[in-house]
Amino acid sequence: MNPLLRWLKFNLVGAMGMVLQLATLALLNHLAPGHYLIASAAAVELAILHNFVWHIHYTWSDRRHHSTMLSQLLRFHLSNGLVSLLGNLALMHFLVHTAHRPVLVANMIAILCCSIANFTLSNNWAFTACQLPLQKGVTKCEQL
Repeated sequence: MNPLLRWLKFNLVGAMGMVLQLATLALLNHLAPGHYLIASAAAVELAILHNFVWHIHYTWSDRRHHSTMLSQLLRFHLSNGLVSLLGNLALMHFLVHTAHRPVLVANMIAILCCSIANFTLSNNWAFTACQLPLQKGVTKCEQL
């Protein structure tokens, strides 16, 4: 697939995930005011799972091949999940506490800051294209 088309698909899925993450954060922040970091972590995790489902069926549907969904989910969480969660929480703390930005504005900034790293990790590792078998019956995609 053309890398530009894949990047556009990635951003479409990301935009949907961003809406879900912001809506979840707004709801959790309303239900438990003052606990924006816990609410952010929960909202990020929900968006990660949402985005994984869309990416596996839409953005990188051509790269399913022999990889199990579980191994792709694990790679996605180890890459996008960690970047999103750690990047989001660090930026949220800085933007809300130090820069005094509203929680939802800070969260949008954090999401955008993490998106380039997330695309690169997704494209090159989490949903990597399968290569020729390394040994009988085992492709590079099946290795973690």
